[in-house]
Amino acid sequence: MKKVAFYTLGCKLNFSETSTIGRMLETQGYQRVEFNQQPDIFIINTCSVTDNADKKCRKIVREAQKINPDGYVAILGCYAQLKPQEIATIPGVDAVLGAAEKFRLHELIDTFEKAPTGQARVFNSNIEDVIDYHASYSLNDRTRTFLKVQDGCDYPCSYCTIPLARGKSRSDTVANVVRAAHEIASRGRSAAAVKEIVLTGVNIGDFGLSDGTGLATTRRETFLDLIRALDEVEGIDRFRISSIEPNLLTDEIIAFVAQSKRFVPHFHVPLQSGANTVLGLMRRRYKRELYAERVAKIKELMPHACIGVDVIVGHPGETNALFRETYEFLNELPISYLHVFTYSERPNTHALTIRPVVSASARAERSKMLHILSDKKRRAFYESQVGRDAVVLFEEDVTQGLMQGFTENYVRVVAKYDPLLINETMPVLLTGVNADGLMEVEEVQALVAH
Repeated sequence: MKKVAFYTLGCKLNFSETSTIGRMLETQGYQRVEFNQQPDIFIINTCSVTDNADKKCRKIVREAQKINPDGYVAILGCYAQLKPQEIATIPGVDAVLGAAEKFRLHELIDTFEKAPTGQARVFNSNIEDVIDYHASYSLNDRTRTFLKVQDGCDYPCSYCTIPLARGKSRSDTVANVVRAAHEIASRGRSAAAVKEIVLTGVNIGDFGLSDGTGLATTRRETFLDLIRALDEVEGIDRFRISSIEPNLLTDEIIAFVAQSKRFVPHFHVPLQSGANTVLGLMRRRYKRELYAERVAKIKELMPHACIGVDVIVGHPGETNALFRETYEFLNELPISYLHVFTYSERPNTHALTIRPVVSASARAERSKMLHILSDKKRRAFYESQVGRDAVVLFEEDVTQGLMQGFTENYVRVVAKYDPLLINETMPVLLTGVNADGLMEVEEVQALVAH
């Protein structure tokens, strides 16, 4: 029995696909092991959102060679789709599989025999031919399960290579996603059932444009239809929406989550810039006024909701004055945290034609300012939750005798380690924010006993 190990770079969507490919190989008789356990086969699922992600891929290949110089190395994912020939030249790589080929891994590479040096096999189709939808979800990898509901993107944002790496937007049917949720609820983890499912995709608000064949051209089902159906799935305590575009986050979706039985009050809504001029340069499909309306609607219906924001700093054309617009806009919004991305040049993107180019030092300084703002926003949000009752899903990570978990509205909680609490949802009282910025809880054991 050959041993296979996986390493996943990038987003929740990649984790869902890695887990599914892993289960496919297990059904073929392969034994899944950890990366450092001398596997015979290394499968690296890549990201290519930034140049740093490409460098990470190369580093993981080098680590694989150190662990087992004779191990077979296959590279999948976005980087593999965008730059297959470049990857094929990396010493130690035996195969490269693009977006259409990664779910055919065992069919295309049945023996996993190492290639002669410099002769890596490349399996890569034109992205225009990538029309199939492959359902996937993670299982037994983490406390929460990532359930893929959509893939690809039709939005030509100026800085982004994802449409080139994953193809056109396509999605599953409501019935198939609900069936997968029932599967997850029934299979659970090795010791306990899955408590939380995170819906993931490239642009999940675009759900319903395709029936999974890549052939449908008219919308028959919507994201609202999907979450209404999932809300009825028994055996799952929580559903969480990973990220949704502001122009696709409708009043109806917000209102539904506000009264939902299982969907939690947590939204991650990409902004990218708080300056309309830059949003135009980025080819985003909304203005900051719409974004502010979405945030206001969430807070109106769910005052304790957590709102996360993606922001890009240093996009070409972002002057100091325009960055200041973004900073002040974010500072005034009742949001909870930021994910800050520093713009990096990506081949074949429109942003490369935009001037002026922002210097590396200015990008770094702007990133630092927004990271500080994010810390301020997160702490203010946490402090607003002190004194409230909440339900925490505790995770397996334990550090110095303490364990952590998340409330429904994504407050990270710290508590004294208790093995009985792992992967359990438990009521707690939020008592205060500690020096590390984590929420402390009172009398966890007593509340559990009660």
